[in-house]
Amino acid sequence: MMNNLPNLPLLIEELQKGNELAFREFYDQTKSRVFTLTLGYVRNREDAEEITQDVFVEVFRSASTFKGDASATTWLYRIAVNKSLDFLKHRKRQKRFAFITSLFDSSTGEVLHQPTDFFHPGIALEKQESAAILFQAINKLSDKQKTAYILTKVEGLNNIEAAQVMTISVGAVESLLQRATENLKKQLAGYYKSLVNSG
Repeated sequence: MMNNLPNLPLLIEELQKGNELAFREFYDQTKSRVFTLTLGYVRNREDAEEITQDVFVEVFRSASTFKGDASATTWLYRIAVNKSLDFLKHRKRQKRFAFITSLFDSSTGEVLHQPTDFFHPGIALEKQESAAILFQAINKLSDKQKTAYILTKVEGLNNIEAAQVMTISVGAVESLLQRATENLKKQLAGYYKSLVNSG
């Protein structure tokens, strides 16, 4: 559940007036949610922190466009999802070669390490390794499947809330989740089936 914080709309109203203290309070109340959401996309603390900063720059810049047609939390999640997807697209274009070459020793050509160091604050320590494998599989899903899965299975939103964030119907969310789960099961070859189904 999103558990919308009741005073967020009031803070946005103050933010629309240029109140920087309201922005600071809004940031303090919501930064951990935004960070864990973005971490679900990028699986890297530094990148998640960078996206989180971008999200709040956008919040400050676009507060005037908030009309209250959605909850403040839904509006914030939409910004965070869009910034995360934009980051992934940009990184895919800019860093693909650098990322691949960083996995190999330049002199011997041997693999240096597998990119599985991953820590998500919402997942128990003993499950981090399994989670890293699952998140690698999630990363291969289409953007819409990935978003539906992260919002519901990682962030704990219900299908109605996820539909509001994604601006699609609840049925579309259910369909995306079904396809995402099927694709994850194929990728993980049944190995982590219980992990996928327990989300």
